Amino acid sequence: MKSLLPDVSPLSFSPLDVSLTAAPLLAALYGITVLALLFVLLNPTGVRRAVVTVSGALVGAATGWVLAWFISDVWDPWGVSLSTGTRLWAVALLAGVAMVLLNLRGQPRWRRAIAICALPLCLLSATAGINADIGEFPTVRVALGLDAFQPLSQTLATARGDAQAASTAGTTVASTGTVGTVTIPGTVSGFAARSAMVYLPPAATGTNPAALPVVVMLSGQPGSPSDVFTAGGLANILDRYAKAHSGLAPIVVVPDQLGSPSSNPMCVNSALGRVDTYLTIDVPAWIRAHLHVKDQPSAWTIAGFSQGGTCSIQLGAAHPELFGSILDIAGEVVPKNGSEAHTVAAGFDGDAAAYAAAAPVAILAAHAPYTALGAIFVAGDGDPRFLPGVRTLADAAAGAGVDTHLFVSPGTAHDWHTVDYAWTRALPIIAARTGLLAPDSVGMTG
Repeated sequence: MKSLLPDVSPLSFSPLDVSLTAAPLLAALYGITVLALLFVLLNPTGVRRAVVTVSGALVGAATGWVLAWFISDVWDPWGVSLSTGTRLWAVALLAGVAMVLLNLRGQPRWRRAIAICALPLCLLSATAGINADIGEFPTVRVALGLDAFQPLSQTLATARGDAQAASTAGTTVASTGTVGTVTIPGTVSGFAARSAMVYLPPAATGTNPAALPVVVMLSGQPGSPSDVFTAGGLANILDRYAKAHSGLAPIVVVPDQLGSPSSNPMCVNSALGRVDTYLTIDVPAWIRAHLHVKDQPSAWTIAGFSQGGTCSIQLGAAHPELFGSILDIAGEVVPKNGSEAHTVAAGFDGDAAAYAAAAPVAILAAHAPYTALGAIFVAGDGDPRFLPGVRTLADAAAGAGVDTHLFVSPGTAHDWHTVDYAWTRALPIIAARTGLLAPDSVGMTG
């Protein structure tokens, strides 16, 4: 079988597959930047210039911290607090820039040339450090937007062809799953969704495959379904699990609940789009028609990160007849599109009561007591904006009779590292709840 993940074997290695978060690359970049700064600073310029340089660096550092605070906590364009690591990179960047600018005048030409080169090095180091902190762009390919996935039918045909060739040659096929794009139309909802993503484990593409559990996974906002596999590395996590369990892992379907990267219809039915209907009627109908999955609610999980996490607890708690398990990774306490006033106006036609009823805590209370629903809640310990809400939701779920697990990811914030931690901890629980290791009868049909 053939994986869509980058093949980095010696014969097929591409510079596009260089890891942007690998320690050796980052250490080399940081080292070169520090050396450039030292060349600029370590020169016989006298006490006065030294005092000015130190003062400028302190002013630059303070400006960086204030700028990060303003962007994160005042302007708040993403609805997410910047992590301490990202804030410190802003401090280091502006401190470095200030030191360089204050040492350009009165220097030999070769020192000025090095100083000019130090400026982009500072910017590049800060960008790389922030990216490593967030985990958004793991490789050059992803950063350039070149990690295009093929349609699932085409990918499956290639994988099966490779498997046949390997079988004929008497070789062993690698135990990796298959990732591809599909179109899930909004037949009932009318929602104009972008292409969805599907992961099929090795057991789903073999001869006479058994029916497997399914996870409906939702990305954050802004974002797209492919983020789950590019930034989130979900296929790697599932492949590792499958390798340890005879090729078995859940089928994962990642539909588009946004419509566009900047949209946020909040997974409700409104003038912004009938997303509730899309995710609870159109998507399940497509899955049943095209994928060989177990049909009972106990085998279905809804999961999501950030805005997708909010959707997962909303829809999972409201539809226990459809989903038996929920994985909420750093979701919000309430659906949100800007301010509360804007949320009520845009998503609930001005009906404050309808908005209140759509809060996951209200949904849990309205459907309590649950008898078979399970929920896993995860947030990073460096995510002060979302962690308290996740704790609140976990308490509400447990109080409503939901089989509840709460995990706090050490050393991560509202980022893809938390998603990695969440899936690694949640996958064995999901496997146990969905009966993954005792399949009853996976793959693509039709």
